Amino acid sequence: MSHPIETYRVYAIKYAHHARRSSANFIGGDPHDVPMPLDYFVWAIVGKERTWLVDTGFDQAAGDKRGGRKIIRPIQEGLVALGIRPESVQEVIITHMHYDHAGNRELFPNARYHVQDKEMAFCTGRCMCHQPLAVHFEPDDVASMVHKVFAGRVDFHDGDDQIAPGISVHHMGGHTAGMQVVRVHTEKGWMVLASDASHFYANIQEKRPFPAVYNVADMMEGYRRIYSLADRPEMVIPGHDPQVLERFPAVSRDLEGWIVRLDAGPR
Repeated sequence: MSHPIETYRVYAIKYAHHARRSSANFIGGDPHDVPMPLDYFVWAIVGKERTWLVDTGFDQAAGDKRGGRKIIRPIQEGLVALGIRPESVQEVIITHMHYDHAGNRELFPNARYHVQDKEMAFCTGRCMCHQPLAVHFEPDDVASMVHKVFAGRVDFHDGDDQIAPGISVHHMGGHTAGMQVVRVHTEKGWMVLASDASHFYANIQEKRPFPAVYNVADMMEGYRRIYSLADRPEMVIPGHDPQVLERFPAVSRDLEGWIVRLDAGPR
């Protein structure tokens, strides 16, 4: 017997910021070359009995190592503001293993992690011999995930997979070999947390791929697939676009510019 589809609340929590220009955000640059900063998010999917965290961000030490990445609020502060204690998180979906999505590696001691087979093979295999690919990964994050595998705390997924009623993961590739997006059922319909399958609205809407890429063809094809998974285009949430905080309502007035509720729909 199939389980009924659950409906979830979904939150985007900003934790860091990086000032840069639009020419750095598109393959081939951008003729306008205007300020186009990156915001860094994690996402909380809150159900009746269980909370799922999508990605784990990075800390200030990792930001300092890479230069210019400033922690605005540590992700644990954002979670606590929503009533979520890090030690209570039981499920973490890692969209991909880049440093800004798979850090804070000891913050969730009781969680199981969901990762694509292809991503673990990618970040522990021969592709990491190539600096342009390896630079986006933090070796300690990768090693920590390997330790979690041996501790029995990792669930692997091979392509598209339902991981709970109303939550599924979908392999896209493109940005990394094992890039996956998360499809979530909300009161407004099916939403897709695209993470870095599309950094900005402009990447997917204008079909202008982001320069940090493993396979451009897969990234471009992923744009089509992402739209097919969401009920409406506005239900696709990019991974780093500051406009997310402008398009969706803050959880409360004191959380403006920090935490928005995505399932409440665009403003």
